Amino acid sequence: MSDQIVVAITLTSAGAALADRLPFRHQRGDLAAGVADLWGAVDGLVLICATGIAVRTIGPLLVDKHQDPAVVCVDDGGRWAIALAGGHRGANDLARQVAGLIDAEPVVTTATDDAGLPALDTLVGFHAEGDIAGVTRAWLDGAPPDVAVDPELSRWPLPPDIPPLSGSLPGEPRQVRITDRAVEPGPNEVVLRPASLVVGVGSSSGADPAGIAELVATALRDAELAPQSVGLIASVDLKAREPGIVALAANLGVELRTFPAEGLAQVVVPNPSPVVDAAVGTPSVAEAAALAAAGPSATLVVPKQRSAEATVAIARRAGPEGHLAVVGLGPGDPAWRTPAAAAAVGGAQVVIGYGPYVDLAADLTGPQHELVRSPIGAESDRCAEALDRAARGQRVALVCSGDPGVYAMASLACELAPAHGSPPMTVVPGVTAALAGAALLGAPLGHDHAAVSLSDLLTPWPVIEKRLVAVAEGDMAVSFYNPRSGRRVWQLDRALDILADHRPPSCPLAVLTDVGRPGQRILRSTLEAREKLVPCVDMLSLVVVGSSTTRWIGSRMVTPRGYT
Repeated sequence: MSDQIVVAITLTSAGAALADRLPFRHQRGDLAAGVADLWGAVDGLVLICATGIAVRTIGPLLVDKHQDPAVVCVDDGGRWAIALAGGHRGANDLARQVAGLIDAEPVVTTATDDAGLPALDTLVGFHAEGDIAGVTRAWLDGAPPDVAVDPELSRWPLPPDIPPLSGSLPGEPRQVRITDRAVEPGPNEVVLRPASLVVGVGSSSGADPAGIAELVATALRDAELAPQSVGLIASVDLKAREPGIVALAANLGVELRTFPAEGLAQVVVPNPSPVVDAAVGTPSVAEAAALAAAGPSATLVVPKQRSAEATVAIARRAGPEGHLAVVGLGPGDPAWRTPAAAAAVGGAQVVIGYGPYVDLAADLTGPQHELVRSPIGAESDRCAEALDRAARGQRVALVCSGDPGVYAMASLACELAPAHGSPPMTVVPGVTAALAGAALLGAPLGHDHAAVSLSDLLTPWPVIEKRLVAVAEGDMAVSFYNPRSGRRVWQLDRALDILADHRPPSCPLAVLTDVGRPGQRILRSTLEAREKLVPCVDMLSLVVVGSSTTRWIGSRMVTPRGYT
């Protein structure tokens, strides 16, 4: 729930201590008044109190499962995080997130979750309507639905949670239909509408927003297409801030994507206009933008329609638009994982990563996720698979520990992307080991600092040594990644010797192992006593060495910034 508003409300000091461990706004006091004030203004509530109090508080406020906020109840002892209400607004995921942050047990009682089946009305990328409860009940009773896909969407993959099975109860056909047509669900039927339609729009400056909206609605209605399947509005970049077009995308709840005129001019369309070409720099806006945004193999299902102030055209995507999120999970403790990282993993269809890193995200994954674990050393293959899947239309999370841009997968993903279809990609930052270790030590990186990997598997040792000399001569605090392994036993000694030539013997040194994970341990010393610490270092360690101004203040390693 990274982009949503969640508030924790507590009654006791014990509850307040738990709330302080959560990345949400916290208020303490009158629970009933607080919940009533926030009910219509937030996406989620974490009530740290007895379940009886929580139930009596929210009971009179419950209206509709699609409108009520997610409500999670946590006991004062921090043992349970119970998804109490608002499962369709993310309560189950919120319960798992809270449980991970406070080391509690998530309690999710939704029948589909318990049975490992999808909730038809919460499938990512689909809008559902019809007899959802009836079809779901039959599925829970052992009768999966018949699945029918409209011929126009035959290349559109089924939702990963919907098996192509047939097994309805005798005399009670129950069907899931996948269509972008404007059809009403029949008895015992659920209609799933993918975001398969792209509406291209062009307009004159200052065009009436209501007129643009009516033109689009008419085009959809005449073509018997469902507005719920509109997944994107597209136009020329000159119209990126055109109020009527911006309002259209906002009202439909979809992205507005724009393209340079010179790019649109390369798109072959059935109805080019010399007048538009002279005015805008491309012979087509609506048709060309719709086709450009819909991607390869798209079809134009509604050619250009015009009013006095606007033009629209509608294209159908051949399949869903994929996306790759390269996600940094932080050092391991869920409390040090960003909400954006949690949202990226939770919203993915496929989670790919080195096995132990996939396991770090276990509290974020469920039956709706495909988990792909790969061995250490298979970084290129792992990255290529993630890119290929995203290019084929899947939402993929490629997970790393720490930050994906620091000795991890982001650079490789960027390098390989052009050879694997260049799918849309986002890099989601995380807390890297140097920052997590620095926080545990105090403030060793308070001034200029460096990070150096001592692994010479990918970088020749002479290059590493040259960098170490620069760090030493520059008098910067430094964090050593990959400091020592079973086969690399001398590099750390050499690195510390280089630093010792430029720093006093009392220069602080620390070894942190399993930062943010069970078994975390910290050893504090100095460069002078480094020989005692080196044998304790392995590939799960981070070695931090201060500058000439760094000192121990009690147990804290501090590099002064110069404020005093």
